[in-house]
Amino acid sequence: MAENRIILHIDMNAFFASVEQQSNPALRGKPVAVIGAAKRTIITTCSYEARAYGVKTGMNTWEARQKCRELIFVVGNNRKYSYTSKQIIGIMREYTPLVEVFSIDEAFLDVTGCLSLFGSPENIARLIKERILERFGLTCSVGIAPNKLLAKLASDMQKPDGLTVIAPEEVARVMERVPIKDLCGIGAKTHQQLTKFGIKTCGELGRFPMEVLRKAFGVTGEKLHYMGLGVDDAPVVAEEDAEEVKSVGHSTTLDTDITERAEILLYLLQLSEMVGRRARKHGVAGKTVTLTVRYADFTTFSRQASRAEPTSNSDEIYRDAVQILDQLDLTQPVRLLGVRITNLTYHTEQLPLFDTERKKALVASAMDRVNNRYGDFSVTFGTLLGKECGAKVISPAWKPEGVRNVDAD
Repeated sequence: MAENRIILHIDMNAFFASVEQQSNPALRGKPVAVIGAAKRTIITTCSYEARAYGVKTGMNTWEARQKCRELIFVVGNNRKYSYTSKQIIGIMREYTPLVEVFSIDEAFLDVTGCLSLFGSPENIARLIKERILERFGLTCSVGIAPNKLLAKLASDMQKPDGLTVIAPEEVARVMERVPIKDLCGIGAKTHQQLTKFGIKTCGELGRFPMEVLRKAFGVTGEKLHYMGLGVDDAPVVAEEDAEEVKSVGHSTTLDTDITERAEILLYLLQLSEMVGRRARKHGVAGKTVTLTVRYADFTTFSRQASRAEPTSNSDEIYRDAVQILDQLDLTQPVRLLGVRITNLTYHTEQLPLFDTERKKALVASAMDRVNNRYGDFSVTFGTLLGKECGAKVISPAWKPEGVRNVDAD
């Protein structure tokens, strides 16, 4: 087990809503909810003023309005959030090179080797908090602990603008009373299964027979046992040391449920172009194309097809997605569509040997250059002209650079 590590987890407070409040002083101190641009949307996040009324992430706008009549809806600006996040991550990297971006508004920092430069971990946390507040007017909550699991737990203990330390000698005492649902990695289904065993706190989880957990959860049972004890050996992995990305994909929730094949094809074409463009930008191609469909009742499933050769060509990705679609018997209206390529290979830029393929590559490259300069879909397929379908969103797997960095409007 890794010993004597000092890990910080930095979590921006109500990030999207706070950025909007700083951008528009008229919103400060008021209940604000950030929503998507689509007709059918939910609350992405909300300010602490809105949370005081009971407004929560994931609520639909009607439900949120019933909670707070004065609620101000703001359409999210993903480009603004990703830009701000990159700048904040830059501040973190001034204190340690070991920064692992966990999502657009949170990161882990290993500061074990930086204490001689900046003093105590609490001092590093305060310096980062002060820098972020001074530069952006934003607050964050920081957890300090011997590992990532506990650091994230600590950052949730005092919000907003908190700083919580879990020292090594305090771990057993703290875990004794922490509810298992508060641990990162224990979702609703796992929580439900554990409560059937009478396990409610981490202390109870750590004492529960590992053999029973293994039988119920397989290899995950052993991990759950150690989580209950507050043990986590996972290192903080900087972006340049991260494993290669396994997939490139995009999905979109539709404005209205659709059933017509022609409408579905429009969405698939746009999603395929978004996937292909990002794959080409980062020099990857995929041998497997996956189509994801979610019905109106939220039933979700995926089907995939393998290719003889990997591709990053949008048209080929689209054709494969259509072939998958034509093999499906859609029994309900469609609410969400997603396209993804997997089994990735990384390659250097070179033109194909045959004329037809070479022309496709040159056209794609020309389209990419124009769209990179003037904005997405400035140049697009004729079928999509004037029919841009849905807005891009920040993915949970978002990263400040590399193939997972989606430049979203």
